[in-house]
Amino acid sequence: MLNLGKSGLRVSCLGLGTWVTFGSQISDEMAENLMTVAYENGVNLFDTAEVYASGRAEITLGNIIKKKGWRRSSFVITTKIYWGGQAETERGLSRKHIIEGLRGSLSRLQLDYVDIVFANRNDVNSPMEGQFEPLTTVVIVRAMTFVINQGMAMYWGTSRWSAMEIMEAYSVARQFNLIPPVCEQAEYHYFQRDKVEVQLPELYHKIGVGAMTWSPLACGLITGKYSDGVPECSRAAMKGYQWLKERVNSEEGRRQLAKIKELHLLADRLGCTAAQLAIAWCLRSEGVSSVLLGVSNTDQLLENLGILSQMTPQTVTEMDALLGNKPHSKKESRA
Repeated sequence: MLNLGKSGLRVSCLGLGTWVTFGSQISDEMAENLMTVAYENGVNLFDTAEVYASGRAEITLGNIIKKKGWRRSSFVITTKIYWGGQAETERGLSRKHIIEGLRGSLSRLQLDYVDIVFANRNDVNSPMEGQFEPLTTVVIVRAMTFVINQGMAMYWGTSRWSAMEIMEAYSVARQFNLIPPVCEQAEYHYFQRDKVEVQLPELYHKIGVGAMTWSPLACGLITGKYSDGVPECSRAAMKGYQWLKERVNSEEGRRQLAKIKELHLLADRLGCTAAQLAIAWCLRSEGVSSVLLGVSNTDQLLENLGILSQMTPQTVTEMDALLGNKPHSKKESRA
C-alpha cells in the first residue's frame, strides 16, 4: 500500500480497471470473479468511468459491490467524468455536467460517494496545450470542490491533463481557497515515458500530486501477442480498434516489437513473465502510487499480481539501454 501522492489516501500499488471488459467483453460472472480475486489478493482500488461500455461498466461494478457486501471503508472506487451521453449538456467539464454526471455515476454504482472523481480530457489525440482556458479551470475546480463538500466524492483528480494544466488547477485552488487535485491518471509503459518520468515527479514534489497510471502493457503489445501479426481474437482485430491495428503494423510498431522480443528474453532470465516485468518497471517510477490493470480472465489477473518484488538498479539500467528512450529527468527513479 502507498499513499496516493501526498494525500492520506492509501491505495494498493495495483488497481483493477474496467475499461474494455466490464459491461461489454466479459460476462458479469467473470467480472465478479476478477473483483473477488483482486480484493482477496490485497487490491483495494477499482477504477471505472461514466463512458465505459456506455455506463454498463459502472452498473456491473455497482452490482458486484452490493452482492459482495464488502465494508465500504475497505476499498477505493474511482470514476471519470467527460463523456456522459449524446446531448451537448451530457458531456464536457461544465459545472452542470460534472455535478449531474457524477450523480449519474453514483446511481449506476449504487453508492453514496466515490473516493476519487477524475476530470477527464476529451481525447487522447488532441493537443495538450490550450485544452482548458484559465476561466474553465476555475469552473472545474469550483465544481469539484462542490461535489466534495456535498459528500459525493472524497477527492478529485485529473486524467490526461498536461503538467501545466494541473499546475493551473492547483494555483486556482490556492487563490480561491478551493480543493486542489490529488492525482493525475496517465498512460505509462515502455514506449510512453516522458510525462510520468519527467513532468509528474516535479508536480509530486512541488504540490503533492500523485500518479495513477494505466495501460502498462500498451494494449497488449508488450505481452508479445502481436509479434507474428494481429490474431483474430485480439483487441486490435476488434471493431473500433483500427488505431491499434495500425499502430502494431506501423514501422514504429515493428521496431517496438523487436525490442519487446529482447525484453522477453530478459524476463525469462529474471524468472518472470514479460507482463510482470513491465508492471514492476512502471511501479519503480517516482510518484507512481498505483498501476491500473486491464484483464479479461483470472489467469491474467493472477499473473499480473505476481510482479517482481523489486527491480535492481542494474535491471533498470539494462532495460533503459535496451529501450533507448529514457527521457532526461532531474530526479532518479526509486530504483
